[in-house]
Order: sequence, then structure tokens, then C-alpha cells
Amino acid sequence: MEHGLLLILLGLVSYYIVHNSAKKSQTKTPVWLLWLVTMIPALLWTAWLLIFGNDKPLPTWLVITPFFVCPLLYGWLVQLGRIQPQVKAKPQPPQQINQVGEVTEFQPEATTIKPITPKEETALRNCFPWGVYYLQNIDYRPQAILCRGKLKTIPEEAYRTIKYNIEKVFGDRFLLLFQESLSGQPFFALVPNVWAQKPDKKSESMDNPGLALGLLLITLFTTTVVGVEFSGLSSVEFQNNPRLLLTGLPYSLSLIAILGVHELSHYFTALYYKIKVTLPYFIPIPFFLGTVGAFIQMRSHT
Repeated sequence: MEHGLLLILLGLVSYYIVHNSAKKSQTKTPVWLLWLVTMIPALLWTAWLLIFGNDKPLPTWLVITPFFVCPLLYGWLVQLGRIQPQVKAKPQPPQQINQVGEVTEFQPEATTIKPITPKEETALRNCFPWGVYYLQNIDYRPQAILCRGKLKTIPEEAYRTIKYNIEKVFGDRFLLLFQESLSGQPFFALVPNVWAQKPDKKSESMDNPGLALGLLLITLFTTTVVGVEFSGLSSVEFQNNPRLLLTGLPYSLSLIAILGVHELSHYFTALYYKIKVTLPYFIPIPFFLGTVGAFIQMRSHT
């Protein structure tokens, strides 16, 4: 009965996670099929317990194989139903007729629409110290803002200094590129950061601290129960005396601490590099080790 309730709870939690993941992955593969793949390990192990009980332990191959097969199968199904973006036909450049009647392609000039205000343009010019990069002119193009001038120091130092100044003025609004023109003159290009524009409020609030905390508490319980069994106590003794649950806490807290430190290291590293990630989610199971680990999900670059 206890295993059945935990299996149902695990199924509901995993369906919620798979549903959000499938929506983000933009795949046509049915969510129920992806969810079934993620539940294969738990279903196999539960079926083994129902058939053989606690007297016959799980074979090693049955424990390890699903961890390799299921992620590969899940990834293959996601890619199989991936929605391919529609590629729009590249518009042909307009043509013009010169004085001798020859048809030539029209060469686009620098756009007159400025993506920054005059005040921001002044701040942009101040981002280029004359001793680092002598800014001569700014060209506004549809795809980028080109800052041309003369390099006064080594490229690495110039890029580091100007990148710091640009981020201090514009934040993550632009991505800074440092390139060399056909004439050999280095220039800076400010490209609009598509990740910083029009943020999706739904995706910004996809973190669910309540779900993460709930999974942590459930995993704490399942690992504690398994810890009691590892200590040599039978399930009958535990049911007759619930206080024996405390004997499984050393195992439970140790295992959760190891998994938590591992996942939090990934979490804080991602935050350091400005990558959006979820909180660590623990995966409880009512047997084996009491959990199959924890994971974080990467969203996107900020």
C-alpha cells in the first residue's frame, strides 16, 4: 500500500516536470509517452517487488540498465517530434537601373533609425576611452551598431575595458563583438541581445520552490525508511514503533547532503555565468536507495 501511494505521487510529480519540459522543448511527441519513459525504472522496480517481495534483492543489471536506456530513449523521442522552425525565404535585394540601362543591385545604406537615444549615444561614446580605443564614428545598421576607430592598446585589454563600460551603461541589452574589417582595422559591434528582449513572464516564473521543497521532504522520508531497513530493522518492527524511523536519519541526511551539495554547485555555477536554471529537484522512490538522485534544468542564457 505504501509503495503504491508513493508510486502514484512520483508519477504525478514526474508528469508535471515532463509536461513543462516538453512544452519548452517544442516537441510533438505526446507527453504521456515521454512520461511513461521516465517512469520505466520505477515501474520495473515496483513490479519486481510485487512479484518477488523483499526476500529477493534487485539484480544489478535491472538497477543500472534503465539509467542508460531511458535517458537515451527520452532524448530520441523529443528529437523525433521536434518542431522545426519555418525558414522564411530570403528577400531579394531591390534592383535599380543606372544611366546606361544596366540593372544593378541596390546597396543598402546605414539605417537612419537609431536603436538608442541621443543621451544613450553620448553615454556610448564615453564607453571608449581615447587611450584604449579612439572612437571616430558610429554607424547604425539594421543588425548592429558599429563603432569604428583606432586601437590604442592590446586587443584583449581594449575588449575587456570597453565590455565593462558597455555593460555598466546598457546592462545585458547588447552583446559586444570585437572584429576586424576587410581593411584590417578593428571595430566594435553592439548586437541586440535577443535573450534580454521581450522576456516571457511565464518562463521567468517557472521555478517552483514549493515543488522543490515538497520533493525534498518526500525524498527525506523515503531515504529515511530505506536507512531503517539498512540498519537491520524489519518493516514490522518499524510499523510497530515509528520512533525507529530516527535510526534511518544518519543515512538519509548523509545521502541528501551529498546530492544537494553536488546539485547546488551546478546551480550556483550557472547563476555565476548568468544562465537561468531551476532549483534542484530530488527524485524519491520507496525502495533501492530511497532516491534516484536530483537534477536541475537549464532554461536559457540571460
